[in-house]
Amino acid sequence: MSTTGRGAPAQSAAADREIVISRVIDAPRELVFEAFTEVRHLSQWWGPEGFSTTTQAFEFRVGGEWDFVMHGPDGTDYSEWISWTEIAPSERIALLHGESRDDPNAFESVLTFEPDGAATRIEMRTVFPTRELRDEAVEKYHAVEAGRQTLGNLAAYVTEIVRKGG
Repeated sequence: MSTTGRGAPAQSAAADREIVISRVIDAPRELVFEAFTEVRHLSQWWGPEGFSTTTQAFEFRVGGEWDFVMHGPDGTDYSEWISWTEIAPSERIALLHGESRDDPNAFESVLTFEPDGAATRIEMRTVFPTRELRDEAVEKYHAVEAGRQTLGNLAAYVTEIVRKGG
């Protein structure tokens, strides 16, 4: 195990720049993963409560990009950009997320999908370039609550698909 200068595990060096949100969703892992891989699904649930999403470009592959606009409940539009950096089908997605391709403040997220009986445990681990950017995301943009709402929207969406039988 590598360590930082103080003998602490290296992973903890990112702890002050990180947000971790998880949720158990009552749906099969393959379906929960698929909800992240197809734009027809993403447009139905992505974002916090009250937001909607308009996709401008979408290609789900390593190096592919999702260029989209999130529309806030107050009418504000937020330009967003994601590039997929790692894809392990049904298990893991890593991505870079910013306002645009050249955003110096873009952050990295890793999503893991673990079976939990017949359900799926999803964990979203986001690391910001600096502690200040993480703090701003939490305080100004309510990133923790927004992340919880987003996973709640995902859960509602996929459990409704399961309820309807497919």
